[in-house]
Amino acid sequence: MTQVPMTVVGAQQLREELEHLKHTKRPAISQAIAEARELGDLKENAEYHAAREEQGLCEARIRDIESKLSTAQVIDVTKIPNNGRVIFGATVTILNVDTDEEMSYRIVGDDEADLKQRMISVNSPIARSLVGKELDDVVVVKAPGGDVEYEIIEVEYK
Repeated sequence: MTQVPMTVVGAQQLREELEHLKHTKRPAISQAIAEARELGDLKENAEYHAAREEQGLCEARIRDIESKLSTAQVIDVTKIPNNGRVIFGATVTILNVDTDEEMSYRIVGDDEADLKQRMISVNSPIARSLVGKELDDVVVVKAPGGDVEYEIIEVEYK
């Protein structure tokens, strides 16, 4: 089975969500189904059908999280000596060579990626261009609007 890289924070968030689903949401849904059953005819009982649908979605999410955690390779970059090389889990500050615009991104697993929080997937074009490079290197990112050059100005393992 292929292992999928995941940060410590990402794995912890998935474990917390799993805990919530199993110990809070699942019992609440079971209670809603029991209450809907008491209302009578199940064929025309909208509350019952809605609760059963919610139960199916909850159980699917539980299976999904358990599967992700079983294949996760949790990588803690804080335990790796920082040698200036861009690796999975690193926070990288880059400078657009043409516009002098500075941006910082953390390279994370596919499931953790959230552009609003400046966390990009290790499989994104920018991350693929950055991984393996070092501080002060200039990288070319193939973007839909054309090639863009960035200079790596900071690499943090936090």
